[in-house]
Amino acid sequence: MCVKQENLIRKRVVLVHWKRQMEVEVFSNLKNFCLSYPKYNYNTLNNYLGKERIAYENEIVRVERKEIIAKPKPLAVNERSIVLVLRRVQMKQAEDQAHDWQYWRSQPVAKRAQAVTFLVSQMLEKNQRMDKTIVNKIKTDHDTGKRF
Repeated sequence: MCVKQENLIRKRVVLVHWKRQMEVEVFSNLKNFCLSYPKYNYNTLNNYLGKERIAYENEIVRVERKEIIAKPKPLAVNERSIVLVLRRVQMKQAEDQAHDWQYWRSQPVAKRAQAVTFLVSQMLEKNQRMDKTIVNKIKTDHDTGKRF
């Protein structure tokens, strides 16, 4: 058999989970399982596992086919990454407000709103609601932060 054809054939095993004994058995094929346990009909199980690939299950056993994973799965892409940030300045020259302003202006609106909501929730006691009676809406230019 050609190497390319071998890659197309997916190797599978029959996984048998015995519910009462809390045991699992693995068979190389369905025929071996049915020969080991004559109570289970090969044709019935093959119909379950073949057509719609659904597991055969009753109160005693769950029988399903699983593919053998022959190669490692690709690593999941981690959305978060740790970035080393170091800024050494004297306290008098830190200008943290300007740096904070630049940082938060560079963040998307959804992230800024999430941060504000989190900070407000930290200040409130349990079941307390925020007092929204004193709210001043100020329009500002998105890039410069100047008021209109």
